[in-house]
Amino acid sequence: MEKIIALVDGSIYSASTCEHAAWIAQRTGAPVELIHVLGRREAADQHDLSGAIALGARTQLLQELAELDAQRSKLVAHRGRAILDDAKALVEKAGVTEVTTRLRHGDLIEAVAEVEAGARVILIGKRGEAADFAKGHLGSNLERIVRASHKPVFVASRGFKPIEKVLLAYDGGASAMKAVDHIARSPLFPGLKVHVVTVGPDTKEAQKGLADAQAMLKAAQIEATTAIVPGTPDKALAELIEAEGHDMLVMGAYGHSRIRSLIIGSTTTEMVRSCKVPVVLMR
Repeated sequence: MEKIIALVDGSIYSASTCEHAAWIAQRTGAPVELIHVLGRREAADQHDLSGAIALGARTQLLQELAELDAQRSKLVAHRGRAILDDAKALVEKAGVTEVTTRLRHGDLIEAVAEVEAGARVILIGKRGEAADFAKGHLGSNLERIVRASHKPVFVASRGFKPIEKVLLAYDGGASAMKAVDHIARSPLFPGLKVHVVTVGPDTKEAQKGLADAQAMLKAAQIEATTAIVPGTPDKALAELIEAEGHDMLVMGAYGHSRIRSLIIGSTTTEMVRSCKVPVVLMR
C-alpha cells in the first residue's frame, strides 16, 4: 500500500504535519512513514582551523578537531532520532498503528525522490525551524519539493484541526484537472464538503469547465458545489476561505515557468504564504 510520507524537522510545524498525517491515515488506511533528513550543512565542518601553527601542535589540534566533529555528528544524529521518536509518538497517539521512521543523510530532495514512487502524498510544514524568525517567508525546501515531486504535496498549516470543508481552485489547466481526478479517486475526500471555484470572468468556457469537474466528482459519489468569482486568485481564494470557513485548499502548482514565476511572483507561492489552512498542491 502507498505510504503517507511526512517530513519532520523539529520545527513548530512538525506537530501539525504529524497530526495531519494521522488524519489522512485514519481516513485512507494508509501507513505513515516519518522522515528526518540530516542535511549537508549539518555535516561535520571540514574547514582547516589549525592555521599556521607548529607541526606538533598542529597535529594535536587536528586530532582534537576530528574528535569534536565526530562528537558533533553523533549529537546531530541523536537529535534526529529524538525528533523522529517524538513524531512517531504523536502519530500513534492519534490512533495510527502502522508508523515507521527513517533517518537520512544528504539532500532532502534526493531523499524524497527515493521514496515518492511508493507515496500517496508527501507532507511538509509551511515553514521550517526558523519559522518564528521568518514569519513572512516559506520554508527553504518547500518550493523545491513541490517543483520536484510527482505526487501531491500537502503543506501543513501551523495548527491542526479536523478537515470538513475543502476549497478546490479550478482554472481548467492540466494541474487543476489532475487535482479533480485526485479528489475523485482518493478515499480521503468522500464525506467532505467540496466547493469548486474558478476565479475570473463568468464565461461559457468557465461554466463548462466547472460542470465537467462537478460531473467527474459526482461520478465518484462526491457532491460538489461550484462558483465563479471575480478578482485575482490570491485575494479571491483567501477571502473565500475566511468568509466560508474552508479547512483546506486544493490547487494546481506553479502553472507558469520557473523563470516567469521568479520575475512576476507566483500565485501558488502567495497562496501558500498567506493561507492559514493546509494547502494541497498538484503538479
